[in-house]
Amino acid sequence: MDFKKQIETILKRETKLKEIPLEIPNNPDFGDYAFPCFILSKKLRKSPIDIAKDLQKIKIPKSIEKVEARGPYLNFFINKSIFIEGTIKKILKEKDNYGKSKPSKEIILIESPGPNTNKPLHLGHLRNMVLGISISKIQEAAGKKAINVDIINDRGIHIAKSALAYKKFGKNKKPNKKSDHFVGDYYILYSKKLKQHPELENEAQEMIRKYEAGDKQTINLFNKMNKWAINGFKETYNRVGINIKKTYLESEHYKKGKSIVLKGLKDKTFKKDKEGNITINLEKYDLGEKILLRKDGTSVYITQDIYLAQKRYKDFRFDKMIYIVGSEQIHHFKVLFTILEILGYKFAKKCYHLPYGMVYLPEGRMKSREGKVIDTDNLLDDIKELAKKEIIKRNKVSKTELEKRSKQIAQAAVKFFLLNRDSLKDFTFNPEESIKFEGNTGPYIQYTHARACSILRKAKTFKPAYRFNHEEQQIIKQLSELPDIIKQSAQNYKTHIITNYLLAISKKFNEYYQKYPVLNAESKIRNSRLTLVKAMIQTIKNGLSLLGIESPSKM
Repeated sequence: MDFKKQIETILKRETKLKEIPLEIPNNPDFGDYAFPCFILSKKLRKSPIDIAKDLQKIKIPKSIEKVEARGPYLNFFINKSIFIEGTIKKILKEKDNYGKSKPSKEIILIESPGPNTNKPLHLGHLRNMVLGISISKIQEAAGKKAINVDIINDRGIHIAKSALAYKKFGKNKKPNKKSDHFVGDYYILYSKKLKQHPELENEAQEMIRKYEAGDKQTINLFNKMNKWAINGFKETYNRVGINIKKTYLESEHYKKGKSIVLKGLKDKTFKKDKEGNITINLEKYDLGEKILLRKDGTSVYITQDIYLAQKRYKDFRFDKMIYIVGSEQIHHFKVLFTILEILGYKFAKKCYHLPYGMVYLPEGRMKSREGKVIDTDNLLDDIKELAKKEIIKRNKVSKTELEKRSKQIAQAAVKFFLLNRDSLKDFTFNPEESIKFEGNTGPYIQYTHARACSILRKAKTFKPAYRFNHEEQQIIKQLSELPDIIKQSAQNYKTHIITNYLLAISKKFNEYYQKYPVLNAESKIRNSRLTLVKAMIQTIKNGLSLLGIESPSKM
């Protein structure tokens, strides 16, 4: 039984409100749900305290134990026995679907990770991908149709630098390592050679001009190196678990972006500055002046972003377009969305930038052009080795099982650490801390799940029962919150709402497990506790799946 929905229906009937903002009191003495009567004060011209007293007289079904006016709030106390049994039965019946909303036709498009083809994916890209995976899964669970798309920047000054270094020093070599790493070596080489040969900077710019002018030799060189880079990206995408529905290449649409800008110039929406660049003045929006096309005719990122937004809307007719891009691009997206509105695109208000902060390592900030970047592949390899050491310390397992578990635990360590905070915050990623089986980590949640699975294995069989003490009821109340947690996370694009929830229920379960025997309890109590354990397993599994994390039954 959905008690919250039932209360909302009662209040909608009584108040004529379209939306009911129910709250969950911090103190259980104030009920299970609370309705703030402030929102009716203006409409009814009464104090919220008097409104609460009036509403206290509403008729309630058997599932609601009582209604109580307390100050400006109307508090609802649900029938505990109906609620507890109903929650457990719901979890065990719905299984992997528990917590999910009914599917709707709403389409959410999610852009991630958007790499350049001049180097392998680094730790920043990993945070981007992990966010993309989780945001997509959370939106799906909230009933939306989530679609992941990618933009690969395969033609700009950075790509020209790695291509120029390969042209001059590569001697037509083919990749002798993972192909995106091979391309990245030449980007690093360019930076080293630039110190001795400053003229390389002009040569790289000239290479861009030739590319956009249609020089076949330059285009073929770019295409060859881009193919190597993209093949390497795909391997990493598969490893991390991001499923891209459609990939857009900058090289395929930047000219169409130019056409939009040139038309805007003709329509006098845009203008030329003194240097000959095509610009737009956005000072009245506090966004300054923005170059849309350089004086030499070469495009900038926003040139193609304008067309790409139009193209994606045509392809998918999205209800929301989420750009997962670093916080240093906040201004860029404010400018982009404003330009889309000025150009009259109705979908402009459906575009949303989800920024994320920098990720540091204990050694300091990453610098890819100096070859000091920590790339995704090597980082995942390192954490997998740390996971193997943790497993070996605890158990003797076969090589096959060690490989399987270490992969699951490494993915959990990385993903949970990256998602367990507000996306906008900068932070330091500590591999050793992330892999711990205790504390606020992914492996800790997995370990809780595995421990609960171990209890069920030892029990072998049991008959579901529903006799729970007060502490068990409190745990079940927490389990009942997963559907609302998912909705809240989906509405706010906040993954740490899910991670905090999983940490809270895992901590509660571990405290409970230490205090109350399960397998050695008296028969009816034993069955009830095993029923609770089974519901806990399902809830943790469903929560971890929203983060793109597996739930091993053994660790």
